[in-house]
Amino acid sequence: MTAVHSPGMPRIEDGELVSTNPATGAEAGRFAVATPDDVARAVERGREAGLWWAGLGFAGRKERLLRWRALLAHEITTLAELSNKEGGKPVAEAIIEAVSAIEHIDWAARNARRVLGPRRMRSRLVLAEFSAHLEYQPYGVVGMIGPWNYPVLTPVGSIAYALAAGNAVVFKPSEYTPAVGQWLVDSFARVVPEHPVFQAIHGLGDVGASLCRSGVGKVAFTGSTATARKVMAACAESLTPVLLEAGGKDAMIVDADADLDKAAEACVWGGLTNAGQTCIGIERVYAVEPVYDAFVAKVLERAGKLTVGAGEGADLGPITMPSQIEIIRRHIDDAIARGGRAVLGGPEAVQPPYVKPTILVDVPEDSAAVREETFGPTLTITRVRDADDAVARANAVPYGLGGSVFGRQRAVAIARRLRSGMSAINSTLTFVGMSTLPFGGVGDSGFGRVHGDDGLREFGRSKAVTRRRGPSLLPAMTFERTPAQVGRIVKLVKLMYGRGH
Repeated sequence: MTAVHSPGMPRIEDGELVSTNPATGAEAGRFAVATPDDVARAVERGREAGLWWAGLGFAGRKERLLRWRALLAHEITTLAELSNKEGGKPVAEAIIEAVSAIEHIDWAARNARRVLGPRRMRSRLVLAEFSAHLEYQPYGVVGMIGPWNYPVLTPVGSIAYALAAGNAVVFKPSEYTPAVGQWLVDSFARVVPEHPVFQAIHGLGDVGASLCRSGVGKVAFTGSTATARKVMAACAESLTPVLLEAGGKDAMIVDADADLDKAAEACVWGGLTNAGQTCIGIERVYAVEPVYDAFVAKVLERAGKLTVGAGEGADLGPITMPSQIEIIRRHIDDAIARGGRAVLGGPEAVQPPYVKPTILVDVPEDSAAVREETFGPTLTITRVRDADDAVARANAVPYGLGGSVFGRQRAVAIARRLRSGMSAINSTLTFVGMSTLPFGGVGDSGFGRVHGDDGLREFGRSKAVTRRRGPSLLPAMTFERTPAQVGRIVKLVKLMYGRGH
């Protein structure tokens, strides 16, 4: 009997991972599945390559990374078309994703020396005879486990920073998008052919587990909260440090003085782009009573115009991971069963491999559609008394990745109160493309940061050095000190620190 394979579901055939398009089932590529020994060898090659790469210094790495950036810019359409071929993402969406990735490569390359390079630190009076120095040294090899929903931007947001910091990278792309992951590795090898500084290993979750246990210096993971816990547990066995960017259930708050047209436009984009398959996608909206009805009407007008399909020009493509469709279906069904209403879409919107835009109102706060990550083109819009009520509801879930606030007078104050790693004011999702800002979450959304100065520091170990520059006037750290010298130290401490201001 011939096995039946669902389009988009990764499968193993004769030791190869087979990747297919979730809408058409067309094959996107085949890649050798890595064994534990293969992973170990890749890490060992990475150690040797990393020594050479680190030896290039910041200037040498910058020059190579900028050449990689230029190659991606020249071939951006090719990369976007591959994302469409493998994951079903509309080409226009894939181009926007690649633009952000290119920007992150550029910023990391240009700023690594400033953030991580050796610098002299100020000494303090108690140890004035010593100078202080700080630098950030690479981990050697960083293991990167990437997601399928943004297979270019998200991994590059770690990979570029790890490379700029002087590390080699062993990358395990999602089994749903191995072709895109391999393309990134191959493109880098075209500008850095000397050593395998950036390698890919392919397979299912067991390959990621092998990478966690392979002795890499650090693991950076992006994916679901459930898998993040498994990654952390595997890394804990060897005390391998981890950077975890997990799920989200981001909220948008619409205050009474918001520009409703702009809020509705941003809401539809932030909630439905990439068919809602976005960790920082807006899934919950809280609109205050005075503007609720008008806001919902404007959202429906825009969301109702979106097109869904595999053809050129479609706004929303298929659901990349087939199993996610049942989660989306369950959330919609549960919301309606508990008294919610679908004012757009609804249960009939679930038409595998697609889900049409669905807007739900009057959904209870304890329902799955409000509490759990849906990862589909659905939005719950809830009427709230005021901004305080909205903040309390937004913060009531265990996730804390991003969020959005639309308003004027109180928008900044509201954004600061959101329990999240990032907030956007009068926009949605914009912080992910801002290379100068750190990106990451709290709670069930993980910990650690990529992007910005903090993102660079995640991929370097701080190394502190003190150096004697003269004799000790008040020797403290020696058994040769005298009682009189200890007495002078006591007087100095009281003089310096004995006041309360």
